[in-house]
Amino acid sequence: MSVSPEKQKIIALVVRQNTPGIEEPARRLTQFLSGAGYRVVFEADTAAYLDTLGIDGIEAMSVAEIGEQGSYAVVMGGDGTMLGIARQLARYEIPLIGINSGRLGFITDIPLERMVPALHEILQGQARAEERTLLEARVVRDGAEIFCSVAFNDVVVARGTGAGMVELKLTVDGEFMYNQRADGLIVSTPTGSTAYALSAGGPLLHPRVRGIVLVPIAPHALSNRPIVVPESSEIVVELVAGRDISVNFDMQTFTSLQLGDRIVISRSPHTVTFLHPQGWSYYHTLREKLHWNEYPTNEGKLT
Repeated sequence: MSVSPEKQKIIALVVRQNTPGIEEPARRLTQFLSGAGYRVVFEADTAAYLDTLGIDGIEAMSVAEIGEQGSYAVVMGGDGTMLGIARQLARYEIPLIGINSGRLGFITDIPLERMVPALHEILQGQARAEERTLLEARVVRDGAEIFCSVAFNDVVVARGTGAGMVELKLTVDGEFMYNQRADGLIVSTPTGSTAYALSAGGPLLHPRVRGIVLVPIAPHALSNRPIVVPESSEIVVELVAGRDISVNFDMQTFTSLQLGDRIVISRSPHTVTFLHPQGWSYYHTLREKLHWNEYPTNEGKLT
């Protein structure tokens, strides 16, 4: 007995655009999911892109419709693709599954060649669920909120190209921490600790560590070091001096700042749930992506 479309579980696909050859795995994944009895829909921008590639029979949904009706969202792309859709879907609490067609793949962890067996395992209930936190930031100017957004990786206050150092006043839970002259400041989630914050010398935070990382970017005083504060903290970054300064969220959303602007940052009330295949390990991901499994000799022994 066939299941009516209204009763089928909906799986949404989000595919990174402008990726050579992406239509073949997208078509193969659609066929697998449809054959398994799921109703497959595509996020609207993905659907428009795949339509230009000649893939027929595509059903499109907006992000809001996916969040309200979907059972899962499968993201085929790199970490940037996952960041973009995760921020939009966080409020809907829909689990995300990441298939890596990008480079690093810290959060899109399933390789293309294993996507069908891995998805089969996950959809059969053999999955490891992992919850990740987000940040919420408001830009306040003259006492009024002028901009608000969320970040999955980080909120970054930074100078523009060619501009001099920026001076920032940092307050945590109402307590003055320091005035800092630097190229900027990264405020990162544990997820973002393997991204820009890591490149700037910040620590790695396991996703279950409930903290927020503050990492100066090229500080004038070498004593300005990264620090981890509780995730319950309210962090206020005030722009004291500098020019051509902006705040960005996951390097995807930007707004320009003026002197005296305050960026008020706290943990978002929303979280994102990733589903991984059984056997997935955060430490294995670090070993693989950061090449911790490489030895300086062919014998595999430290010398």
